[in-house]
Amino acid sequence: VQLQASGGGLVQAGGSLRLSCAASGYTLNNYAVGWFRQAPGKEREGVSCISRGGGLTYHADSVKGRFTISRDNAKRTVFLQMNRIRPEDTAVYYCAARRVIVTHLPDCDPDEFDYWGQGTQVTVSS
Repeated sequence: VQLQASGGGLVQAGGSLRLSCAASGYTLNNYAVGWFRQAPGKEREGVSCISRGGGLTYHADSVKGRFTISRDNAKRTVFLQMNRIRPEDTAVYYCAARRVIVTHLPDCDPDEFDYWGQGTQVTVSS
């Protein structure tokens, strides 16, 4: 499965962005999907993850209440709605997928996901 992340950009603190992760080649129905980010000099970290059916979600404490992950399997797309963005959210954001057999939400850890898209830069100005 090939993933294409988009929607990043420059935003003022307190603003909003909506990231999209579009799949090509395969349906996303059998894949859990996650959003991850990597800031300069830091390790890649899990931000939000969603089960293949969308019924289970995880958000890191740092984004809980501000970011929301969702998916539209018919459109083969997973979204990350980012609200009340903070300067510390500045990073390259990646989406990744992992094939799962049952409805299951893997740990939102980069090592748990196999298929990666290219990143999209999010820069937050204070």
